[in-house]
Amino acid sequence: DARWNPFMFLKAVNAIVAAGEPAKIPVGRTQIEWECELGVVIGKPASRVTEANAMEHVFGYTLENDVSDRGGRGDRRHGSDWLIGKGHDTFAPIGPFVATPDELGDFNSLGMWLKVNGETKQNGSSGTMIFKVPFLVSYLSRFMSLMPGDIISTGTPPGVGMGFKPSQYLKAGDIVELGIDGLGKSRQVAVNYEG
Repeated sequence: DARWNPFMFLKAVNAIVAAGEPAKIPVGRTQIEWECELGVVIGKPASRVTEANAMEHVFGYTLENDVSDRGGRGDRRHGSDWLIGKGHDTFAPIGPFVATPDELGDFNSLGMWLKVNGETKQNGSSGTMIFKVPFLVSYLSRFMSLMPGDIISTGTPPGVGMGFKPSQYLKAGDIVELGIDGLGKSRQVAVNYEG
């Protein structure tokens, strides 16, 4: 934002599904897109930690597809609602596994990619993250206690659907494949959902 702080949002537990489970497109929502992200898994409670000791609270890293609804409020008011945009069921496929820091190595230069129906949409690196992991852990811990099992999504490379001209969004039957070096691959099939 204008203060150069990260944008933050919460995803409810119902958003989390395993790698390979379908991405459900809620009825009436037409602007659903993808975001390949590095997930930081908290392993030890963190409250008001400094950047210098932030990494002591990190258990490991995982692959996440931060599925997002860019459809805004669904009425005539301007802007988006971050809860609606990020919190639908199945909007946080995680995994296939968590790698500990010693298993993963340098998390600052991991290749990241995402394809839709075999076409590359994102091809980037964790090295281009605007905010680095120690800063994010420290920053978030100023406002809320981070608990073991919490996952911090760190941002996505260029290539999200709304960035294309014209914008590109998921439809039923689309296949999303994504991966991060050292963290495996994930695959979701987009399906219509009226539940």
